[in-house]
Amino acid sequence: MTADRFVSSDHIRSLFSQAMSHMYRTEVPLYGTLVELVGEINADVLAAQPAMAEQMQRSGERERLDVERHGAIRVGTAQELATLRRLFAVMGMQPVGYYDLSVAGVPVHSTAFRPVDGESLNRNPFRVFTSLLRLELIDDEALRTQAAQILSRRNIFTPGVLQLIEQCERDGGLVEDDAWRFVVEALETFRWHNEATVSLQTYHALHGAHRLVADVVSFRGPHINHLTPRTLDIDAAQAAMHERGLAAKAVIEGPPRRECPILLRQTSFKALEEMVHFPSGADNEAGTHTARFGEIEQRGLALTPKGRALYDTLLAQARESGGAGSTGGDYMQRLQAAFAGFPDDHDVLRREGLGYYRYALTEAGRALPVAERDLPAEVLIARGLASADPIIYEDFLPVSAAGIFQSNLGGDEQRAYAARANRDAFEQALGAKVSDEFGIYQQLQDASLASLRA
Repeated sequence: MTADRFVSSDHIRSLFSQAMSHMYRTEVPLYGTLVELVGEINADVLAAQPAMAEQMQRSGERERLDVERHGAIRVGTAQELATLRRLFAVMGMQPVGYYDLSVAGVPVHSTAFRPVDGESLNRNPFRVFTSLLRLELIDDEALRTQAAQILSRRNIFTPGVLQLIEQCERDGGLVEDDAWRFVVEALETFRWHNEATVSLQTYHALHGAHRLVADVVSFRGPHINHLTPRTLDIDAAQAAMHERGLAAKAVIEGPPRRECPILLRQTSFKALEEMVHFPSGADNEAGTHTARFGEIEQRGLALTPKGRALYDTLLAQARESGGAGSTGGDYMQRLQAAFAGFPDDHDVLRREGLGYYRYALTEAGRALPVAERDLPAEVLIARGLASADPIIYEDFLPVSAAGIFQSNLGGDEQRAYAARANRDAFEQALGAKVSDEFGIYQQLQDASLASLRA
């Protein structure tokens, strides 16, 4: 088999994300409503803001906007997580970042599988936020042991996808026919099953430990629990969700509305209550389960470590000013007030080193001889010889992710887990180190700066 016959990992990722979107739209029709709603809002924003449309076209974001999605799954064992790493690698997706959600009352730690280089991101920035259940956080030792035994008996991957993963690793790629087979086989891991693998009594016991524990342990596989389109105006999307009768969250997670969006803002409609059949002797008992929901996100500027430290400080200030990390009552007003301390102008953000930017020569800059371009980037920008566009944040925020999870697990469920970050244990289960998100953004920025002199 010659390497030139293999299709690109970007192509396989696009096939998979399209198939996933179709499957989820069939399983959760309200997801289709969200996609249509977001498409309408994005068209309105681009029509009303030609400068934004031009900037997105220049940076390559415009073409990816309509296909952009992120999904989320939760797995129960190290073996499941490690095999997912190999599965996503076939699609050119690497584990980026470590997220400890236990600090926010959710017994998991996570990473995001996604493409990392600029060209692949612009082709299809599909991401999957992947969480590993932390059984050690279940207080009941007998229940903890039972959950581990249940998880040890399941296999969430088809024989076909395991064979194709091994084939890709051995040969260095997949041909077109095998890529399609891989997509079909891989999709089965993410499919919803309305038949539980545990009795209703066991489900209730797991549910009592934490709703998320019941979601991970009680089913054949890690059904995808949301698939998220990207909007250019999440406040308009939130209002439209209410207008269409969707039970949207009361609070948008993340930073407040700004002239220069930063990081990530997320909202969702409440999880569906779905009928589930539980095995009980010779018959099945009927019950319900809530896990799958609809989410919308707005992405902004990726922040440097300096910018992220300022963000974390201001977010904590807004939450604590309401008492015990409150996001109720006048939270949005408190959040807006706190973030008055965060610059809201791209020139200032760039000069103060708070965010990452992608630099490119303008038409006038490209007309200059290379020797005359050897000036500081800020001088080139001031002279109209170069542009600086925000590099979009491709990752996630642990507090926001936990807020989305909690609101879709009943809203009132809280756990007082101490912060127990354990990156070493997570990477051991993963079978690899997670990449540093800041390093990836720095490389993208540095490459663009070098291109000014190329």
